[in-house]
Amino acid sequence: MAPTARGDVFVKVLWAMAADEDIVDDLVRAARAEAPEVARLPATETRRHVALLFSAGLASFERAGDPSASDFAEAARLGADRAAQGISIGGLLCAVQAGRNRALEIAVQRARDAAIPDGVLLEVLLELDRYLGIMERHVIAGHRAAEQALASTRVEAGDRVLRALLLGDEPAPSPAELLRAGLRTDGRYHCLVGEVTDPGRLRAVGRRLAAGGGVAGTVRGRLAVLTPRMPAEDLLDPGVLMVAAPAWPLPGIRAVFDLCLAALPIAARSGRPGPHLLVEHAGDLALSAQPVLAGLVTSAVLGELRAGDDFHRELVSTAMAYLDHGQRLDHTAAALHVHPNTVRYRLRRLHELTGVPLVPGEPGEGLTVLATVGLWWALRTWRESPAGAGPALRDFDA
Repeated sequence: MAPTARGDVFVKVLWAMAADEDIVDDLVRAARAEAPEVARLPATETRRHVALLFSAGLASFERAGDPSASDFAEAARLGADRAAQGISIGGLLCAVQAGRNRALEIAVQRARDAAIPDGVLLEVLLELDRYLGIMERHVIAGHRAAEQALASTRVEAGDRVLRALLLGDEPAPSPAELLRAGLRTDGRYHCLVGEVTDPGRLRAVGRRLAAGGGVAGTVRGRLAVLTPRMPAEDLLDPGVLMVAAPAWPLPGIRAVFDLCLAALPIAARSGRPGPHLLVEHAGDLALSAQPVLAGLVTSAVLGELRAGDDFHRELVSTAMAYLDHGQRLDHTAAALHVHPNTVRYRLRRLHELTGVPLVPGEPGEGLTVLATVGLWWALRTWRESPAGAGPALRDFDA
């Protein structure tokens, strides 16, 4: 629509409004009154954008033809700036629409004061309203594009901080970098490592777990989280295998991460998905760190057993159940769904074959703590050896 059809007089009224500092201030007040988020910014920041939008918008509005994307560069920049300042899209739109409505009110009043015919007034207002609607869409698009870029940057920054802390692959982060990632040099943090590798799901789970503070990201292809507080139970996905460590000072967190990582396959062998506390698997983890010693202990204690013999494997499983149930015949029998005498018989046969002192009621019963640990370790190592391979030397971290 050509300017003459819009009414040259009305266009002049709009330009006069844009040049009137009192009117610009009026629009700023309206925007800040309706948007508390925007009101927290300096008033000069809001005023700068109102003035730029007004003048750039009118220049485009005055030209014939449909507006182009370049006409709305300031609108897109407004959206991007507000995203960088942490203003939500809802808060931004409240401010934009409040300023828009106030500008239309003033424009109508000024047009009537200038005796502009109602037909011309209506025609120009409809065109102006269409234009302002397009402008709002560009504000939204600018905000969303910047928000996505910022989110990607924050994710990358969080990943870098985590890799530097947990792997040492990058230079140690500065206190300012740690603070931007939600960490403090003097803080204590729970380290959580999850068996999540799908990027989309990893980010979603990480955001939930770090909602109370800290940082989440990808380390060695797995989800890693450092948080000052253990996440609430409803934030822990029961379907995601995860190991969580007690809080530990940041300077020593790399060693804690290594332990969590090593505990993941141990937790997986339990067959129980969901969260696991690192300390639940402390014994397994400590023993698994010595695969050669495990093979030596197994060979010395159970060297007479044959891994390919099903009966021998049954004896070892019974002995492990006996130790796991506090060396109680009744509890062991209930767990194995057999008679207590069957448990007694199997333990006696194991004693005859290996000398293992586990026969209830006979001398040697009631092992010391260390002897029990050593025997349980040998039994577990033997049972998990491949059938027919004998007491193999296994690397449990593989």
